Amino acid sequence: MISAPGLGESQRSILDLLKRRGHATIPELAAEVGLNIETIRGHLKSLVGAGLVRREGTQRSGPGRPEVVYGLTPEADPLFPRREGETLRDLAAHLVKSGQAEVLREFFERRIGGRRADALARVRHLRGRARVAEVARIFSELGFMAVVEEDDGAPRLRLCHCPIRELVRSTRIPCVAEIGLIRRLLGEELTRVSYMPAGDTSCAYRMEA
Repeated sequence: MISAPGLGESQRSILDLLKRRGHATIPELAAEVGLNIETIRGHLKSLVGAGLVRREGTQRSGPGRPEVVYGLTPEADPLFPRREGETLRDLAAHLVKSGQAEVLREFFERRIGGRRADALARVRHLRGRARVAEVARIFSELGFMAVVEEDDGAPRLRLCHCPIRELVRSTRIPCVAEIGLIRRLLGEELTRVSYMPAGDTSCAYRMEA
């Protein structure tokens, strides 16, 4: 069964059942979860409001009105176990151990290269703190939760989250690509003052120019 903050046991059971079945009506959910129809209806109303469940049409199973069919939304998917990060970590470890680290370097260079032109266009006419702030916005859009701070009078760009943390456990190649893009966008020398793979809570870069 899934676990998520703010969800009660009955709501978790409904989401778990919809995941297993694909879709279900209120009577079907009530029969399997062991709750009455009105209680199920109330839980579904909350789950629909939270964007986790949606109506997927109707279904007639006998005389009377058709029953509404409910299913999960894509927003509910992160509530269930995922292994992409672990798989990427193992793939990276395999490539490095088999002497194919260059494949990873080329991949990240191409990946960064695909974003570089648009990012440079966004900062080209900016200077000073405004440029650093825009770089922070760009990296936040990439999932790094970037913030700008002051470090003895110089701006410091701090990345509070690493969206590819599992991958970095196997190779630092993504980190090289990351700092390369930051340097290119800022056009300044950087000093890394904290580093998540080294045990710090964030990766931070101090502007030296």
